[in-house]
Amino acid sequence: MNGKLKIQEIARQTGLSISTVSRVLAGKANTSAEARQRVLACAQQNGILQGLSNGRLMLNNVMVFAPQRAFDVRTDIFYYKVIQGITTALAQHDVRIRYCGLEEQHSDSMLFVEKMSDPLTEAVLIIGIDDEHIHTLAADLNKPCILINCTDRQMRLDSVSPDHQLIGEYSANYLLQQGHSRILNLQCLRRNTMELRLAGIKQAYMRHNIPFDDRQHLVTTSGFGSEEAEQAITAFINSVTDRAQLPTAILAGGDYMAVGAVNALKKMHINVPGHISVMSTDGFNLAEIHDVPLTSVHVPRDELGAEAIALLQRRMLRPDAPPSNMLLHGRLAVRASVKRLSQNKVSPAVSTHDHRLYDA
Repeated sequence: MNGKLKIQEIARQTGLSISTVSRVLAGKANTSAEARQRVLACAQQNGILQGLSNGRLMLNNVMVFAPQRAFDVRTDIFYYKVIQGITTALAQHDVRIRYCGLEEQHSDSMLFVEKMSDPLTEAVLIIGIDDEHIHTLAADLNKPCILINCTDRQMRLDSVSPDHQLIGEYSANYLLQQGHSRILNLQCLRRNTMELRLAGIKQAYMRHNIPFDDRQHLVTTSGFGSEEAEQAITAFINSVTDRAQLPTAILAGGDYMAVGAVNALKKMHINVPGHISVMSTDGFNLAEIHDVPLTSVHVPRDELGAEAIALLQRRMLRPDAPPSNMLLHGRLAVRASVKRLSQNKVSPAVSTHDHRLYDA
């Protein structure tokens, strides 16, 4: 069925004019919610939605809620890249994007409701907001809404996130496979996502029958910065009285934290990876700025925006579809910062691949 016939058939079945059907399918704002619902329901019944799913997003305005730091590349490159991914994905749909900053926890619910109630807010993307009250309000206000890097515990909203638990398990497992049993995990547990990552790390220990001791295997910081990480690693190394019990590897929760760990070790004349290996879970462009490029698990970020828009398109076309939680896998970038201690080669510790897996 070609496009013209689709419009004519939907108009006939719904009793709406051809121009109204055309405006709905083109995502124009000057149509009523009732007309839009009738057109989409008819399209679904006639099996036309598959063809529409790759077409124009059927709205004109999207509101993006995120922590304020997400809008500045200097303060949060991860979320900044996520927003870039959203912008790129929406560019082909000619959709206007508006932004509003919220706290991760204890968000301003009055501000949220005000922005959500604006007639211009046709659909919503919520990035990195863990406040469950905000998720409840978003579901109750009944506008298409996708969560990014956070999850609705009431299971009413669609979401897309990196698979943090699997990424944590995979990263720790990689080091364990290289023969490292004394691994110090350098983590910031400020968000639920990082708790999931730590849960995955502990899962890897359990699979290798190694008890996880917080005092021996975990150092936490309040943020993801390099200076705080450097101070934390320096304090931990200095607290170890038996040098034979020093960790053989450090698994950092982000590239900036890995930078801090490397700086601390360098100042204490501890060679990386000769004496202590360092691995990161983020995989941004920082891996190129050190003498020893960082082995890292690349956490998807640009991809989050594109997948969120695909979920939003699905929700617009199938408003009654069950909510889903999409989890994106990470990707290992093997470089030169991890030394293999085990003689049994399971996976490569040094790669000969092109290292341009990171942004320039």
